[in-house]
Amino acid sequence: MNFIDPISQPEFPSPSLSPAPAQIERPEPTPVDLLDVLFIVVIGVVAFFFCSLIAGGIYWFTHRSLHLSTDALSKAFSRDALYLVALQLVAYLVVVGFMALLAWGRHHATLPQAVSWNAPSPRLAWYGVAGGLALALFSDIGDMVLNRWIPKDLPITELFHDRRSAFLLAGFGILVAPLVEELLFRGFLYPAIARLTGTMASILITASLFTLLHGAQLGYSWAPLLLIFVVGVTLTAIRAATRSVALCVVVHMTYNFALLAQTYVATHGFRQMQNV
Repeated sequence: MNFIDPISQPEFPSPSLSPAPAQIERPEPTPVDLLDVLFIVVIGVVAFFFCSLIAGGIYWFTHRSLHLSTDALSKAFSRDALYLVALQLVAYLVVVGFMALLAWGRHHATLPQAVSWNAPSPRLAWYGVAGGLALALFSDIGDMVLNRWIPKDLPITELFHDRRSAFLLAGFGILVAPLVEELLFRGFLYPAIARLTGTMASILITASLFTLLHGAQLGYSWAPLLLIFVVGVTLTAIRAATRSVALCVVVHMTYNFALLAQTYVATHGFRQMQNV
């Protein structure tokens, strides 16, 4: 696969004696840099901190009649998908809003222009769907091969303890998380690092940080994280080859949908969660 360097300059043709036909210049992608990434990370941490405080306060207020200890209340809060999804959704809205403000303020561009959104053609989008399904199949095979090294109880699976929680987490994991993660990692982080290291190194670094983001969910177990790393490499390679963050979102959403659909079938519609 030939990767396209997002920071390379177009080569100018050598002078010709015959007049060349007028050409429409293709605008270059608006450059984003590591300062953008730093701003986004800081805002993200602050947003999650305050959203956690507010959600925790609401949770305590609505459950104060149970007279639970602080530890018991904290544990119950950490397993309540409704509050966790709500606080993460609000924090993500803050982060995406800041991304748009940052793109306009620093680069005088819309967010899609700044991150090279570049909506794919219908045919390419279907290739993206096929790619997401192929990644899900790879994860299934990898899960079987590495099964002996994958813990039976991962932090992420403990959240799927009832049907309501499973539907909330599935909806968030399919519709929201892929969009925000792709905007951050493939939209801002990858091209910012590529300006300093080149395409191949940036793909590996971006995939590594993408894997680290999912570390806590997977208990920092090396086997499932290895599978996530391969997924991260694939998504970033797609971004490098096509310059389309939108296509990465299609692949990512399809991948998550396929895995969650398998869980839905295996648990008989999220009714037998002990099968997760």
